[in-house]
Amino acid sequence: MQSRLSRRTAAAIAATTLLTGLATAAPAHAAPADQQRQREFAAAASEFGVPLGVLLGVSYLESRWDSHHGTPSTAAGYGPMHLTDLRAAGGGRSHHDEGAEDPRGDDARGPLHPNPPAPAAPPPGVQTIDDAAALTHVDAATLRTDPAANIRGGAALLARYQRELGVRGGNPADWYGAVARYSGADGTAAARAFADEVFDTITAGTSRTTDDGQRVDLAATPGLTPARAQLGTLGLRADAPPAPECPKRVACESVPAPYQELPGGGYGNHDVADRPNDQKIDHIVIHDTEGYWDSVLKLAQDPAYVSWHYTIRSADGLIAQHVPAKDVAWHAGNWYLNAKSVGVEHEGFAAKGAWYTEAMYRASAKLVGYLARKYDVPLDRAHIIGHDNVPGTTPATIKDMHWDPGPYWDWSHYFDLLGAPLDGVGRPGSPLVTINPDFATNQPAFTGCEGAGKPCPARGSEAVVLHSEPSDTAPLLRDAGLHPDGSPSTMDVADVGSRVATGQRYVVAETRGDWTAIWYLGQKGWFRNRHGDTAEPAFGFAVTPKPGLASVPVYGRAYPEASAYPSTVPPQDLVPLPYTFAAGQRYSSGGVVGSEYFSATTFDPAQHVVVRGELRYVQIQFGHRIAYVKADDVRLSPVW
Repeated sequence: MQSRLSRRTAAAIAATTLLTGLATAAPAHAAPADQQRQREFAAAASEFGVPLGVLLGVSYLESRWDSHHGTPSTAAGYGPMHLTDLRAAGGGRSHHDEGAEDPRGDDARGPLHPNPPAPAAPPPGVQTIDDAAALTHVDAATLRTDPAANIRGGAALLARYQRELGVRGGNPADWYGAVARYSGADGTAAARAFADEVFDTITAGTSRTTDDGQRVDLAATPGLTPARAQLGTLGLRADAPPAPECPKRVACESVPAPYQELPGGGYGNHDVADRPNDQKIDHIVIHDTEGYWDSVLKLAQDPAYVSWHYTIRSADGLIAQHVPAKDVAWHAGNWYLNAKSVGVEHEGFAAKGAWYTEAMYRASAKLVGYLARKYDVPLDRAHIIGHDNVPGTTPATIKDMHWDPGPYWDWSHYFDLLGAPLDGVGRPGSPLVTINPDFATNQPAFTGCEGAGKPCPARGSEAVVLHSEPSDTAPLLRDAGLHPDGSPSTMDVADVGSRVATGQRYVVAETRGDWTAIWYLGQKGWFRNRHGDTAEPAFGFAVTPKPGLASVPVYGRAYPEASAYPSTVPPQDLVPLPYTFAAGQRYSSGGVVGSEYFSATTFDPAQHVVVRGELRYVQIQFGHRIAYVKADDVRLSPVW
């Protein structure tokens, strides 16, 4: 419990820093083993003449001072100082090309499978690890894996950038230009946003315990006024046209996705609509790109490809908007969710040994918070969802649905930055719980990150694995959609058939000692919950079949009844998913929704029609993915 409180305190400080800039932290103290990282920062700052606050602030915005055990970030950066090594990180391709998922997910349009591009190499750019190696006389492999060496390398780079600016002195305010250059941004807007975030952190101060148990403190420096005029001396490209739908204090460019007719009568790569006037936006879907920034942006501008609304760059948090929020992008593999969501891609990889930078988390939280306020999207895990939480549309499509951003996306930290912490607020003993393990210490033994069957590196995760009995050796649960042959789910990193995610809510089915069972895909799923360290009491609403019904069908979309369709629009089939929601089971509700179908099969938006029916549905957290049940089939009741 004490460690949990510690984590919550650190998270609260980080969120306050982002949202108000008023957090403070105690000054650093020397001594115990868990402050070795603090001493390494102090030593490197002294050796290279970098103000300690500047060195700590830059590292915090890159890695939050974590070592990440020598694995690369989604921008090919390593260690606390995020030294980039593009050779070592490898390449990738867009996740829209993996498997057989139809990104559009609309039966009426027919399957859409874009031609996959060749695997993309990391983007060209400066190998900062080479520069750091030359400055410190330490080889690249050591800089990637040794946190102390990595911190020295970052300090040496900052000192060199400062010398090249011709600025002397130890006043942190005079290091704005060096910090902006350290971001690696090629444009002034992104470099400015990165440097401003760093100096906000230095001004406010913060502290936390790293992924390897090191306590690091950044003392507050109130009244700091950075020398922002230095930005004009860096020779960066002028700002690109700003995107119209972004919050203040982020770098956000307009990189439009084309809407045009294609040979053969088709069109791409999104649909013109009039949201929220014609349809309410009620979900924001978090993706990762499975590719690097430059290649992914080229795909977003391909009229024959698919689309999403925004992409966020890892190194500095630069945002590119491609599709107006009023229009429907083809991103989530489920047409009902596409029509009612905004898709946000993050440069990165769900499993390829990579982690997401603090710069990207912060930019994303600002963007998603802005969109949630603008479109009245609840800040909870029923509405801010991953692509891995989007349901298949029919039994046949479930096995091909994507699973990004993967089990290493830190939902707890993300919601702290959104100002909506996921801490449970229910009374002890509540039958409704919020999944919320400690990200750093929760390390499931997944396989398949770097090859089928190979163990993934041990690292923090938001995922909790479920067993069929209260035992670590019991088989995992069965998912009739993912594994129609009846075999149990697996520990493959892409297999979401027997796992829950941080922030999701479930109804408790049974408890035995340290073990808790929840209702999940029609079964009891067991996980270890010693002293409530994995799931916390919550309150909300739960759904169960109405009296007299032995079971009710579960759907992947909330489509209208056939009689609601005009003669010009073929009715869409209401196809249940291959699961059982039986009497006596209960699932957490994500709210009651009306039935809608957006008919958009032609290039001419004048022929697009929104069909609304009398049917009403309840969104439920049925498994790892959300699902829908007809409101007439279930009873909705508060759970305290």
